[in-house]
Amino acid sequence: MPGENLTRDEARERAALLSVDGYEVSLDLRSATGEHDGDGPRTFRSVTTVRFRCAEPGASSFADLIAPSVTAVSLNGRDLDPGQVFDGSRILLEDLAAENELVVDAQCAYSRTGEGMHRFVDPEDGEVYLYTQYEPADSRRVFANFEQPDLKAPYRFEVRAPEGWTVWSNGVGELADGVWRFAETKPISTYITCVVAGPYHYVTDSYERTFEDGTRLEIPLGAMCRKGLAPHFDADDVFLVTKQGLDFFHDHFDHPYPFGKYDQAFVPEYNLGAMENPGMVTFREEFIFRGKVTRASYEGRANVVLHEMAHMWFGDLVTMEWWDDLWLKESFADFMGAFALVGATRFTDGWITFANRRKAWAYRADQLPSTHPITADIRDLQDAKLNFDGITYAKGASVLKQLVAYVGQDAFLEGARRYFKRHAYGNTRLGDLLSVLEETSGRDMAAWSRAWLETAGVNSLTPQVLLREDGTVDELAVVQEAAESHPELRPHRVAVGLYRRDASGALKRYAQAETDVEGPRTVVAELAGADAPELVLVNDEDLTYCKTRFDDTSLATLRAALGDLTDPLARALCWSALWNMTRDALLPARDFIDLVLRFAGRETDIGVLQMLHAWAESAAVHYTAPERRKEAGVRLAKGAAEQLRAAGEGSEQQLAWARFFARVACAPGDFALLGSLLDGTETLPGLEVDQELRWAFLEPLAAHGAADEKRLDEELARDDTASGRRHHVRCLAARPSAAVKAQCWAQVVESDALSNALVEATIAGFAQASQRELLAPYAEKYFAAIERVWTERSIQIGMDVVRGLFPSYEDSQGTLDATDAWLASHEGAAPALRRLVLEARDDLARALRGQACDAAAD
Repeated sequence: MPGENLTRDEARERAALLSVDGYEVSLDLRSATGEHDGDGPRTFRSVTTVRFRCAEPGASSFADLIAPSVTAVSLNGRDLDPGQVFDGSRILLEDLAAENELVVDAQCAYSRTGEGMHRFVDPEDGEVYLYTQYEPADSRRVFANFEQPDLKAPYRFEVRAPEGWTVWSNGVGELADGVWRFAETKPISTYITCVVAGPYHYVTDSYERTFEDGTRLEIPLGAMCRKGLAPHFDADDVFLVTKQGLDFFHDHFDHPYPFGKYDQAFVPEYNLGAMENPGMVTFREEFIFRGKVTRASYEGRANVVLHEMAHMWFGDLVTMEWWDDLWLKESFADFMGAFALVGATRFTDGWITFANRRKAWAYRADQLPSTHPITADIRDLQDAKLNFDGITYAKGASVLKQLVAYVGQDAFLEGARRYFKRHAYGNTRLGDLLSVLEETSGRDMAAWSRAWLETAGVNSLTPQVLLREDGTVDELAVVQEAAESHPELRPHRVAVGLYRRDASGALKRYAQAETDVEGPRTVVAELAGADAPELVLVNDEDLTYCKTRFDDTSLATLRAALGDLTDPLARALCWSALWNMTRDALLPARDFIDLVLRFAGRETDIGVLQMLHAWAESAAVHYTAPERRKEAGVRLAKGAAEQLRAAGEGSEQQLAWARFFARVACAPGDFALLGSLLDGTETLPGLEVDQELRWAFLEPLAAHGAADEKRLDEELARDDTASGRRHHVRCLAARPSAAVKAQCWAQVVESDALSNALVEATIAGFAQASQRELLAPYAEKYFAAIERVWTERSIQIGMDVVRGLFPSYEDSQGTLDATDAWLASHEGAAPALRRLVLEARDDLARALRGQACDAAAD
């Protein structure tokens, strides 16, 4: 039988044959603590009973399980030889009856990669914490099952745990006679079952609502984290956003929350942002802030809380049939997260963040050679793992925002309500959603779907303005273009805004028209006769998904007066468009950096400011001509230091500029300032150099040889926590030493001893833009190692290594040629691996085009 990589065809065949009535899963986690004997992995006992039916008695199928060993297997009371039926990832099931009972007794391994049952030992107090993470297909690392989303079933879990621990799962649990027993779940997919166990710090609250018919709903709320993070845990704010979200979704979905309780666990060494396990949502613990952060961080956390909550309906209640339609849950959750953020919480400017940050992710992904339609072609589980990307999330959400503008908000939400009622606890495909939206909107959803969901690529929209002799607009048109590789032109509902400076110099909108852009050129008749604009914004209010371009007059206006643009969303859209032009080699990197240095200090939206910092750093590192890099770095560091000193005392802007200054510091004077801020010999009024900021200052010092191992060890002694250890590992890896780099390479590439979090930290420290010569020897080693790493390591670690260690700082034609040579000689490599290398190659080629554009601007 094939290995771990389940294919779509296999899943369809199994779904046609089997239907699952229920699971009983018993886990013994008492082995999580204490000494571990033996050379093999630390394991726990997992006993699963599955009751299922077979449409063709006498047929054969298989169950999924990834485990070091299987003790016993029985099918319909008949003992099977594990050595004969278990191959390491599947259990062969022959001669099935109409009704079946499978019992599997296995020893499953605790995980150190964040996949399956992850085990974490807190270095601060020695406590052990467990949690599960499965999507797309890692529940089979914890219990035997049929691992595909359309074989839903109810689950009963029971767990034995070390004394003094608390255990949580999807349902409400009770401890009796040393065993935690959990209420049976509704029918759900394998990948959203969950167990969390350990001495977590746990806080409770409740949500209550009375519906119009008098029905009363009460949802017990819980939130948890490691004990070491409890002093920093602002559970009250988490509960506030949770209650606001539950109110919002109940107002709009007309389907009460269906999963009983609502626990939220913030867990260590988490690979993702969060996971929508019904009744037991898990989050990365970095959402608990150990130091001062900006409002953007709280907004980001609130957005994720709401995104996961939206999944309770989009994804958990109604689930896609196979990973082809992953967007049916992720695009909707991404859109509904922002929609609820703006409609229900204090973060009323959430659409600005969406336009500036989420869409940037989508625009990048949609221009990679691996871009795909939102409804993707997912052949197998490796494809599925890689499709949790900017297309499935952010482009899908952007397209849904366009859909709301196209059909109207009321029709969109009524379609969602019908979708839930019609398919509750079931599985769906694209057509199931389109049919309800067609019912509620009266629109031809098939045509819309073909244009937006079933084709790849991003269009660009450019204004053309013809003026009359009196200076008024004679004709304003929007020109739509597409890349040669993806030539589809789409219907766009847009608002076209005209801006000009008033007597005070403020750049303001004075006219706007909504229109449907169709084909290569669309005239906006409503704007004829308007006063001549200084700036035309063709996607005003960010209604559609496109790359915004400018005419010459508009670009000149932005170069001179971007900071005078008063509307924060319009300003964010202009920044985004200018960054896209930089990435597309239409605007020299030096010009983008100049715009940031001149106008970022006036940016009022802190999330936009922090995005500008990231883009400016990327412009200097990747898109600036090599001979100008040093000058660009010096300019950025000088500008950041000036803004840091000019920022308001204790303001978010001050903190943001402090962090940016640390990232771009490149000269002895910069390092001296960071060092004096660390040791307290210099202070900036209002800037609290807390522990997180201390580590942020130390990394550039380590990378440039201004902080040695002794200094970093002293900082670890001051912050010997899980977070402190990750920072310490990253800073150690950043040191400019050939021996250090060799050690890092060996730890990540040649060994699997590090946990997922420490692999991530080591890679982050290893790859330093200021150490190009030091990293040069690893380009050849990278191409020699990646296929072996992909084969031997888990897919998560494989992704981290292939993405993180690609020689992106060796940005030369030689590296591009080496990448092409590997691709040409490895046509038979795993498609998911080839995709990652193709994406990295595209980023490198784009960087080289940007550098050529910057060089040509002399």
